[in-house]
Amino acid sequence: MRPGLDVHERLPTLSTRAACATATIALAVAMGIGRFAFTPLLPLMVRDGSLAQSDGAWLAASNYVGYLAGALTASGLGLSMPMLMRSSLAGIVVSTAAMGAFDGPSAWVFLRFVAGVLSAWTLVATSAWALQHLAQAGRSDLSGVVYAGVGLGIAFAGLFCLAAAQPGVPASQLWLELGALAALPVAFCSSFVGRPSGTAVPRGSAQATDGTSGRYAGMVICYGVFGFGYILPATFLPALAREVVDNPQMFGLAWPVFGTAAALSTLATARHFGHANRLRVWSVSHLLMATGVVLPSVWLTPVTIAAAALLVGSTFMVVTMIGMQEARARAPGNPTALLARMTAAFAVGQLAGPLVSGVLDFLPKERRGALDHALQLAALALALSAAYLWPQSRRNSSSRETP
Repeated sequence: MRPGLDVHERLPTLSTRAACATATIALAVAMGIGRFAFTPLLPLMVRDGSLAQSDGAWLAASNYVGYLAGALTASGLGLSMPMLMRSSLAGIVVSTAAMGAFDGPSAWVFLRFVAGVLSAWTLVATSAWALQHLAQAGRSDLSGVVYAGVGLGIAFAGLFCLAAAQPGVPASQLWLELGALAALPVAFCSSFVGRPSGTAVPRGSAQATDGTSGRYAGMVICYGVFGFGYILPATFLPALAREVVDNPQMFGLAWPVFGTAAALSTLATARHFGHANRLRVWSVSHLLMATGVVLPSVWLTPVTIAAAALLVGSTFMVVTMIGMQEARARAPGNPTALLARMTAAFAVGQLAGPLVSGVLDFLPKERRGALDHALQLAALALALSAAYLWPQSRRNSSSRETP
């Protein structure tokens, strides 16, 4: 070994396909298991008598707060993106298994908070790392594959719970098994993250980040509105479905179908709209999501519930992907701070959704009326943000095609 040889020169270069697969798996573990496995496991924890339904709301809220804390701190940790990915993914394995190893709401509230922090760190780090690799290789069209990882992880967690949740099998065992299952892909990711790209970036080609926050304010607010609009149907659609469909098997299939729709939507968008104006795709996605959000509030039937699940499920990861791409396009030299700011805005919107619904519930009206009005307010906010994004697409030249 030559003295002073850079550590990256001792590592084999990372192909575009390997980088894409690594990022896809990282997001599948971090989001599909670390963040969203709680959704299909919550009914099982309630079934076991280990958790009251009301306590489930506290666990969900703790995860949302953790996600916000992770977004706010991701860019200030002083860690490289590969190191942040490795450490966060390892922590997700531990925190997932710990949900089965520890008992009681107090421990679970803490662990869900930790999982939220680690999920946000992984999303920010993986987005910055993967989009840089793909841009260097001129294969930004593969970003749809990367963000399909979230939907694939959701579908996997849902199918696993559907298959493994047999009578007599406690939810704690499923948490331990999910943690063990996550360990192998995390080990795979860790062996690839940090290798240099096979395509070098020309020196001096990266632009410095524009630190003027006002330049990004509108985009960041729209991403926060996305969090506000998405979380209400994601939280309450199963409850609404129980009012019109009395089939538990349907509820078990709902989550994997939601994840599959999310995965397919990113692949389809990257393939067919990869060179379309990103802000226009974002605007249309918000309109489609608004339609899905408002439908059950004005007409509650199995058809509208299915349409809402499809419209929201097929747009929430498209907006995530487009938002991350747009952040990198506007701050190509160092997008981490902007990525973290947008993730924080999403987390604030996500927290605001249940809070608004809860406030409306105290008004003198029926409970369903409060939820209906909250859904309608979220749909209106999404529609207004879509109206803002469309004209912005004509003004911002960096949004005209995928970077």
